[in-house]
Amino acid sequence: MHKNRMLFAAAAAAMAVLAGTVAPAAASGTGTGTGQQGTTCTDVKLPGTLPVPPPGMSAQQDVSIGADCAPVLGQVRFVPVVPADRARSLAVAGADAPTGRQVRSWSEMYDCCKIRMTALYTTSTWDTVNGQVTNPVTEVSHAANREPWNAGWSLTTSHKSEQESGAVVTAHAEFGYRGIFDISGNWYANTHDTTVRLNGDGTASCTFDITLRHTFIGWNSVRGCS
Repeated sequence: MHKNRMLFAAAAAAMAVLAGTVAPAAASGTGTGTGQQGTTCTDVKLPGTLPVPPPGMSAQQDVSIGADCAPVLGQVRFVPVVPADRARSLAVAGADAPTGRQVRSWSEMYDCCKIRMTALYTTSTWDTVNGQVTNPVTEVSHAANREPWNAGWSLTTSHKSEQESGAVVTAHAEFGYRGIFDISGNWYANTHDTTVRLNGDGTASCTFDITLRHTFIGWNSVRGCS
């Protein structure tokens, strides 16, 4: 019975915070943010570029928030693509378009508890004719971690562009947070930008940039291209 009362009290307190009837703890250097306690970092950017490896492989990299709030770049890893992903890539290229290519990118942001907070994914396809890029098309998808009572991270805006003349496709996504760790909705914000540069010889590269309004040491990003 005592345990049930404790659980009920915790749930009621969380609901009261979300309803705005209880003032949240001030966000500070010793505050708590989506599971992380420690030094707060402000306006952190996590840029980087990955090559697109040959078909059947993916390039991946982890980036963490270091002790000085600067990004700590992990080693770029080249790992085999799972067979299901490889089959989808071949299907998109099509039997009648031997010069067709597909590039997938992912940009994910995790907190210290390995919870994926926000993410931007792209799938870009294009053809080459006489060494020139034609028919660039990009599909975009997103992910945002939600909390009970209709709270948590949410997508606020997203757009993409496909520039055939410059052989560049871009995707942009902005996420906001309003929930247990900040009821104002003004403290946390993650912005993901991904650019895929397509080349006439069939090669490509992925450039990433994540901007974090507030973050904590120990948060990390996972990005990749295949």
